[in-house]
Amino acid sequence: MPQPPSSPPYLSGLRFERVRASTQLGENGRFRNPSGARPELDGPSWPVMRELLFGRGKRRPPGPIAVESPLEAWTKRSDTRFRVTWLGHSTALLELDGLRVLTDPVFGEHVSPVRFAGVRRFHAVPATIAQLPPVDAILLSHDHYDHLCASSMRELARLRVPVITSLGVGARLERMGVDPAVIVELDWWEQHTLPGHRLRFTATPAQHFSGRTLTDRNRTLWSSWVIESDRRKVFFSGDTGLTDDFREVGRRFGRFDLVMLEIGAWHPAWGSIHLGPENALKAFEMLGGDAFFPIHWSTFDLGLHPWEEPAETLVERACEHRARVITPRLGRPFEPERVEEVDPWWREVRR
Repeated sequence: MPQPPSSPPYLSGLRFERVRASTQLGENGRFRNPSGARPELDGPSWPVMRELLFGRGKRRPPGPIAVESPLEAWTKRSDTRFRVTWLGHSTALLELDGLRVLTDPVFGEHVSPVRFAGVRRFHAVPATIAQLPPVDAILLSHDHYDHLCASSMRELARLRVPVITSLGVGARLERMGVDPAVIVELDWWEQHTLPGHRLRFTATPAQHFSGRTLTDRNRTLWSSWVIESDRRKVFFSGDTGLTDDFREVGRRFGRFDLVMLEIGAWHPAWGSIHLGPENALKAFEMLGGDAFFPIHWSTFDLGLHPWEEPAETLVERACEHRARVITPRLGRPFEPERVEEVDPWWREVRR
């Protein structure tokens, strides 16, 4: 068993012991990808720097992105009892057989260590935290700023609902005011079932990294997730590159009703730790699913590609992979079983 020399300042007691016991932990006391994949740039850095310096104009939408209000729809029961509302980036409200799960809630204006600066969102949030219907659980994939928003978690802490997350992240949540009694930390392949046995979460492998400062990289775990209700199964990727572990996830859980996979913030230079549209389609095939809902794009400038490119590439290649892709408008609730064709809403964004 790996024996880290000492615990990070924010980990102690049982949390540290659980981290230390994880088979995902390396001998240096930090989590690692079994494949050896790391977030360092692959290849020369100068092409990346050129794109970073001279491609900024294409990375932001040329005009306002239309956002719809979900408030009226949320007051009505969905016919299929399976409804999803995309609130931007990786934040979505899942309604599964009468229960609601909020994924990677980022409602802040910036993704940054500070609230007043950093990468700013392209569009307004379709609904505020105060406007959300009652939530039964919050799912938090890992601790990067575009997935773990401190201001959002401080406000959500008042709800006192279960927060399901990866190993080590709970200590960060406690510092944000989340009651430790509602925090559930899972290692890969561990499961947690909510009271009443109507909703189960399984942490599954992902190929990524973690950290919020220059010194705490990979001190916490990152995960993808399987969410199961009485009649539905959803896969939520969090952040990940392409990994053969997805075949095992598909083998263990069977066909998913909905597969949520990240497609944005991708570049060949870091292609091992983010999917991008083409690898996302490969992951979808490996997992097995009825519908593919692309996330992690169109809200923040976190990549080097034109802002709409991930969606365009995904739609262009989907037929080759026989993938049924759902591209919902921001804030418009949708029932996956009722969506029959792609809605290329991003093409409407003009100056």
